[in-house]
Amino acid sequence: MADLRFEVFVEVQLRDGIADPEGLTIERALPALGFSGVSGVRVGKSLRFEVEAPEEAGARQQVEAMCRRFLANPVIEDVVIAVNKVS
Repeated sequence: MADLRFEVFVEVQLRDGIADPEGLTIERALPALGFSGVSGVRVGKSLRFEVEAPEEAGARQQVEAMCRRFLANPVIEDVVIAVNKVS
């Protein structure tokens, strides 16, 4: 059986309690630009890519391994992973 293609979306965010100086800088700059009432700004990164795997569970395992080993720092970052079969 041929591998299927899966579209992957990974969102990486700093864990609660970890300082986010970039988010704080943005939050402090927004009022000067006329945007008031904004708080709790956190900066992260998002990644989109495709993987090939025999089934969705295998694709998810592959992506989770990528996140643990390279795409995120599991000590200070959390990830949210979405995997969808490409039609």
